[in-house]
Amino acid sequence: MIVVAGEALIDLVPQEADQDAGLPPLAPRLGGGPYNTAVALGRLGSPVAFCSRVSRDAFGEALLGGLRAAGVDLSYVQRGPEPTTLAVASVGADGSAGYSFYVEGTADRLFSAPDRLPDGVRAMSFGTCSLVLEPGASAFEELLRRAAGRGVFTALDPNVRAALIPDADAYRARFRSWLPSVSLLKLSQEDADWLGGTPREWLASGPSAVVVTRGGEGLWLYTRDGDELRVPGEPVDVVDTIGAGDTVNAALLHGLATRDALSPEAVAGLDAEAWSDVLRFAARAAAVTCSRTGAEPPYAAELG
Repeated sequence: MIVVAGEALIDLVPQEADQDAGLPPLAPRLGGGPYNTAVALGRLGSPVAFCSRVSRDAFGEALLGGLRAAGVDLSYVQRGPEPTTLAVASVGADGSAGYSFYVEGTADRLFSAPDRLPDGVRAMSFGTCSLVLEPGASAFEELLRRAAGRGVFTALDPNVRAALIPDADAYRARFRSWLPSVSLLKLSQEDADWLGGTPREWLASGPSAVVVTRGGEGLWLYTRDGDELRVPGEPVDVVDTIGAGDTVNAALLHGLATRDALSPEAVAGLDAEAWSDVLRFAARAAAVTCSRTGAEPPYAAELG
């Protein structure tokens, strides 16, 4: 089983503008980087569980409904009376998405690390807002370090939301402190530029592999052995990019799981052909997500 730990929230996605009001109506969509990753894994057919704190409000019930529909195990979901986090999306002419957040006093911020890891966990995935917003961030960080200490394969996507980070230098230092506990680091080129450093520097700190997404240019892989591999993006008419990186996360983990490669040693042993297959699969999956409004990752049957 793959366990995804992090926030579940509601994306408010702009629709076609109302010419009289001058403002676009906002449609609620189920979202959050870890949430999207869990849903995508479930749709791809991987056994997956979600680990977070979810509100008991109507949005929270809808979020749990989306996880159930994707076949995600909810045994490790905590519940609370606090409201659901909201993310207001803005979509550029090229489909790129930006966000503003409403996070004060929301449920996922009050997450507490469980006493033990789930039985049979093969990998855990972390990232996005949940590693920024305290006090939950420290609890998710504790869970990351504990999983790595027990030999669990760990994946990290920082998915930087700079508007939520009050001290950029402190966050960059914290990011570097996570790397010894990370098996697979996936991040966008924008994240890489903001964080500073290079894939080679990050690999020296712990990860077995680093995958950098570069939009339409595709995915670039760097391994600790010094190998580099570039796979082009899949051509697609982009509606928006919401959830595309999260789909890549899920597709990478799913691809590695199908090759029984969810361990640092197994990842290190993958050859260029195997990595190319995994990366191309991730690129196809992300392209499907980009062809739809909001975070709607594909099902396995859609990818052939």
